[in-house]
Amino acid sequence: MSTPQLERLLEHCQRLRLFQVAQELTARLEQAAKRELSYADFLDELLALEVGAKTAKHHQMHITMARFPFQKTLESFDFKFQPSIDIKLMRELAGGRYMDNGDNLLLLGPPGVGKTHLAVALGIKACEQGVRTLFISATALITTLGRALAEGRLEERLKLLTQPQLLIIDEIGYLPIDRQGANLFFQLVSRRYERGTLIITSNQSLGAWGEVFGDAVIASAILDRLLHHSITVNIKGESFRLKEKLRAGLLKPKLDSPLPPLSPSSA
Repeated sequence: MSTPQLERLLEHCQRLRLFQVAQELTARLEQAAKRELSYADFLDELLALEVGAKTAKHHQMHITMARFPFQKTLESFDFKFQPSIDIKLMRELAGGRYMDNGDNLLLLGPPGVGKTHLAVALGIKACEQGVRTLFISATALITTLGRALAEGRLEERLKLLTQPQLLIIDEIGYLPIDRQGANLFFQLVSRRYERGTLIITSNQSLGAWGEVFGDAVIASAILDRLLHHSITVNIKGESFRLKEKLRAGLLKPKLDSPLPPLSPSSA
C-alpha cells in the first residue's frame, strides 16, 4: 500500500472518530495480507475492534460517574467464606433483570461481611449493561439532602438523585439519623418508588430501623416502599477484615469458635 493511500485512510479514521482502528490499521493491514483475509472478514474484524474499544470506554465512563469507593467484582468475592449467601441469586442479580421493574435489593449483615463489596460489584455489572448508577454513603446522602434543604435546593437535589436507574446507598444504621434526616430519606425513597432501583446495605436488622431513623412511623413508611418490590439478602458470617487480621497474625482465633480455613481475600 502506498504511503499517500495509508495517510488518506488514517485521515478518514480520524474524521469518523475511529481512533482504535487508526491506531492499529497498519498492523492489521499487514496481518490481513499474510492471512489472505477476504474484504468482508477484514472489515468485520476492523469494525469489531472499534466497537469493542468504544464499549469499554463507555463502560468505564459509567463506572467513573458512579463514584464507587473502590472497584471490586462479583468474581473476586469469596463466597466460600460466606456460605450464607446464595451464589445463584447473586449471579441472577448480576444479569440486571431486577432493575427492569425497579425492584430494590437490601443487603443486611454485621460489619465486614462483604455487603459493600457485593453492592459495588452489582453496581459495576449495571454500569457494564449501560445502566446509569450512583453510589453514595448514607451519611453523605443525609448531609447532602440537609444542605440542599437549608439552601432551598431540595427539589433540585431530589430530582438529581431520582435520575440514576440504580442508586446504591451504603451503611444505613452505622450512625443514627435525626428526624429531619429521616424525613428527607423518606422523600427520596418515595420519589424513586417503582421508578428506580435502590441497593441498600445495612448492619441493622429491619426491625431495628425504627431506632436508626429515630421514629418508628417514618421507618415503617420507608420500609413499606422499599419492601413492596424487593429482594432481601441476610448475610451471616465472620468479618473479612477479621480474617485478614488473623492472617497477618494481629489476632488469635478463639479456641471455642474457630474460623473456617483461610481462603483468598474478598473483604
